[in-house]
This record gives sequence, structure tokens and C-alpha cells, in this order.
Amino acid sequence: MEIVIGGMIALFFPIVFIVGIILLISIRQINEYQRGVKFTLGKYTGTVNPGWRIIIPIFQSMQKVDIRTKAVDVADQEAITKDNISIHINAVIYYKIIDAAKSFIAVENFYYAISQLAQTTMRNIVGGFSLDYLLQNKEEVSDNIKKMIVDTAAQWGILVEDVELKDIVIPENMKRTIAKEAEAERERRAVVIKAEGEVQAAENLTKAANMLAAAPGALHLRTLQSINDISSDESNTTIWMVPVEVLRALEGLDKTLNNKK
Repeated sequence: MEIVIGGMIALFFPIVFIVGIILLISIRQINEYQRGVKFTLGKYTGTVNPGWRIIIPIFQSMQKVDIRTKAVDVADQEAITKDNISIHINAVIYYKIIDAAKSFIAVENFYYAISQLAQTTMRNIVGGFSLDYLLQNKEEVSDNIKKMIVDTAAQWGILVEDVELKDIVIPENMKRTIAKEAEAERERRAVVIKAEGEVQAAENLTKAANMLAAAPGALHLRTLQSINDISSDESNTTIWMVPVEVLRALEGLDKTLNNKK
């Protein structure tokens, strides 16, 4: 009897050990930021949520998919704008997996696929705008790129959250041309502002002249004030051009004095 029990125990321990090894091999841990895509005999049988899950070896397999938001740096691309200017552009795409099964089954490598899709779309979109428009409306161009790739990405179980154009690099000769254009524009504005200032000054002088002409003696008072202002100057010689009205006033004063005599 003891021999039989001992044999059963000797047989039981190896079996327990083998079962334990199988269980350890079968356990899979899915983290909170992951989802598991499970296959049974090669056929998709469900998406596994976070936690410990048992996968039967040989018969079943599981692939983990990260569902966190990812940033894809779209490589520098050469593109031709609508006004035939060659530029280099790059962008960044923010996306996340919303359907783990589709992202694994519908496309071989979703990371590579979304990057290639963004590159092609970016070149096509840029070709529809002029350089000036691209430089002034980067956000609008980014939105257009996003709209073009959203539907295709959705077929792969991917949600495109945002697309941002990072840099627009233009040739050196074009930079010099733009700088000259900006300088010419500043000079044009300066000339216009100066001309507007001269017009305003002329209008003010006209108003002042009309006011002085309308008030008797106002011109003489203004002349005396100007003489007083210049008298404080330390210069040795001051040349004055006396207004005709002053000369006439002096002539009238001289005639009055002569008549009294």
C-alpha cells in the first residue's frame, strides 16, 4: 500500500509541475494602456481588455496593441507650391488606436502606413497653395491635411487627433527676394506716411493762414512773437523778410505823422 501511495505521489508531483509550467506560459498580462488582439487557430476571436488573461499555447495567440496617443514626425518632404516654388516641409501627426483589431488586421504596420499617408497628402495639399498663403495660413493648411487623412486612418482603426506643420524651408535665393520685397513694401509705406504728413501739415498751415488773415493785427502779433523767439538765439546775424502788410502799416504811420506836421 505504501508503495502504491508513494508511486502516486511520485507521479502526481511531475503532473502538477507540468500543469504549473503550462499555466505560467499561458498567462498574459495586458496593461491599462494596451489591448490584446486574440487569435484562435489563426482566426480573430476577440479583443482582450487589461488584466491577466489565459492564452492556450499552440491553439491561441495574442498581440498587444498600445492605445496611447502617439506622435509621428513626418520626414522632411520636398514639394512644389502653386506658384512653382520648391520648398521643404515637415509636420507632426498626433493619433491613437481606437480599434485594436483593425489596426493589427487591416494594415501590416500602422505606424509606417500613417507616416506614408501623411507624406503623400502633405505634398498634394501644399501643391494647391501659393508660398505666401502657406506662410500666412499654416493652421488652415494643417487642417486640410488632417481632413484628407482622417477617413483613410479610420479604416485602420486609427483616430487622427491633430496635424501640425512644423517648418516651411524656402531656398536661399527666395529668402533674399522676399527680404527685398519686404524692404520695398516698408519704403512704400514710409513714402505714403510722409506724404500724408505733408498734406496734413499743409492743411494746418492753410487754416492758420486763414485765421491770421481774418483777425486784424494777428499777423503783426505773430511777427513780433517770432522776433521775440529768435532774439533769444545767440547767433550774430538774423535775416528777416518783413511781410508786405508791415511795410504798408509803416508807410501809413509815416503819412499820418507828416500830415500832423
